[in-house]
Amino acid sequence: MSTEQDYIIQVKKATIFQGGQTVLDHVDFNILQDEFVYLIGKTGSGKSSLLKTLYADLPLEIGEIQMVGYHIHQMKEKEIPFMRRKIGIIFQDFELFYDRTVAENLEFIMGATGWRDQAKMKVRMAEVLMRVGLGGVNNKMPHQLSGGEQQRVVIARALINEPKILIADEPTGNLDPAVSEDIFKLFLEINKYGTAVLMATHNHFFIEKYPARILKCVDRKVLDSDKEHFNLSKTY
Repeated sequence: MSTEQDYIIQVKKATIFQGGQTVLDHVDFNILQDEFVYLIGKTGSGKSSLLKTLYADLPLEIGEIQMVGYHIHQMKEKEIPFMRRKIGIIFQDFELFYDRTVAENLEFIMGATGWRDQAKMKVRMAEVLMRVGLGGVNNKMPHQLSGGEQQRVVIARALINEPKILIADEPTGNLDPAVSEDIFKLFLEINKYGTAVLMATHNHFFIEKYPARILKCVDRKVLDSDKEHFNLSKTY
């Protein structure tokens, strides 16, 4: 039996807005500290808006969300950076600085999140790059790397502060199938060592080959495969 302390995310009766419009209503779900969860739904169904609300990029006006120990519905703006240090956020389009080396990309995030000791920064940088299979790319520019390697840099960046959860919004959407599966397996490996993962995806291959709990955005609701059976059509 799970207790509240076991949950990394708790969402209660939340309404998710985007541009003043309700995209999801009466959202209720919890995610455990070490869970791997898929988030699916057609384009425009509210997946990205839900994720942005979870990490406080969109305001929560109705309902309650507890995220990595922070109550988003009560949180002051100055608390948001502290909450985000406990979250690794990964996007489809990488969002790297293309005029900076891999090391400089990581150093920017480290500096922005309070790292000051250069020796410790170098050690941590080497650790996360090795973890994603990219030892030795510190001085390369992003354009010198393949798409898969760039996404590994993004994952390394997300791991810098040892997050409690990775939130990934279509992280393999711009990659070819073989590279996509390699990146996906990296998420599974990270999850195996205790980091929760919430991944939005349209890739039915992953869901069929690597079954896990599913949240599905449809008709302004979030359906939960732990609570009900729903159709897993390939149109998500």
